[in-house]
Amino acid sequence: MTAAYISLGSNLSPEANIPKALELLAKKVRLHGLSTFYRTEPVGPAGQPLFVNGVAAVRTELAPRALKFQVLRGIEAELGRRRGPDRYAPRPIDLDILIYGDLAVDEPDLVLPDPDLRTRPFLAAALRELAPGLAPPPAGSPGEALPELSRSLKERFIHEPQAR
Repeated sequence: MTAAYISLGSNLSPEANIPKALELLAKKVRLHGLSTFYRTEPVGPAGQPLFVNGVAAVRTELAPRALKFQVLRGIEAELGRRRGPDRYAPRPIDLDILIYGDLAVDEPDLVLPDPDLRTRPFLAAALRELAPGLAPPPAGSPGEALPELSRSLKERFIHEPQAR
């Protein structure tokens, strides 16, 4: 089993879509930990709803390509995400592999560790909670914390016995 860290983000009904994404993810991998979730400004065009972002620690036997393109993209599609030319469009869910074991990959459609860890402080802050030695140095404030959402998600997905 390989330890991996998955970012979860949503700015369309995040209170519904993030828990649903975690439910679907738990059917494919073993959830091992969950960070605090942060309310963040969207990247891209102004006027979008704020995002809610956090990180899940998982253990998986899936290869990184299968995890990304079969599991994560499958969950995104199931929750209504449609990828189009605007990569910054509002979305019900956005799932990405931040770190996959100690693997380093630099391919057009898969880069590990995810370079967004260096440019999006809320990802580094969330990862630091789960794996302090893996996160890059802080680049700024993580934003407004959402402790109630985070607490309820942790109780639901981490403290209950796991099926896997």
